[in-house]
Amino acid sequence: MSLLTLKNRRERGFFDGQFLIAMPGMEDRNFARTVIYICAHSDAGAMGFVINRPQSLTFTDVLLHLDMIKQEDSIVLPKRARDFPIQTGGPVESGRGFVLHSDDYASDSSIPVSDDICLTATLDIVRAISKGDGPTRATMLLGYSSWSAGQLESEVVNNGWLTCPANEELIFDRSLDDKYERALAGMGVTAAMLSTEAGHA
Repeated sequence: MSLLTLKNRRERGFFDGQFLIAMPGMEDRNFARTVIYICAHSDAGAMGFVINRPQSLTFTDVLLHLDMIKQEDSIVLPKRARDFPIQTGGPVESGRGFVLHSDDYASDSSIPVSDDICLTATLDIVRAISKGDGPTRATMLLGYSSWSAGQLESEVVNNGWLTCPANEELIFDRSLDDKYERALAGMGVTAAMLSTEAGHA
């Protein structure tokens, strides 16, 4: 599923607004021990973002790469901008940035993905954040995760993922190291409890 499909969708699918939590036996290294927030799901496929993988780039690096600031100006960026979190959202279009954010910021290009969360993938939100403006809660993700028609459903049936309603606090939580365990704990389970026969909530 593409960003264009996400923008043009009319109805929410079954996995919209859900977390996917990788089962311990996940063989794909791209998704081992990941928590994914699904932004769109339909008969055409699904799209979402890994929310617990760090990214070596900083927000300052992004601004410099986009020629939005000069190196000497980086020290005068607002603290909120310097500390703005960047994560690895998935293996698809890994050089492209997306900002998941609270709905108190919106531009013409912002796409609602839930009642309280939007997605913006244009430079206007990057500029706003660099000035200390922008949404109250946000994270930038480089790349995204995508499934073709029927692929995600098949992976869930084949016990690749646990699913549960997404938790907004966890989406924007900056502590990544134990987010996988905390997502499981929210379902009342631990990785040690899971077997190849576990189902989904």
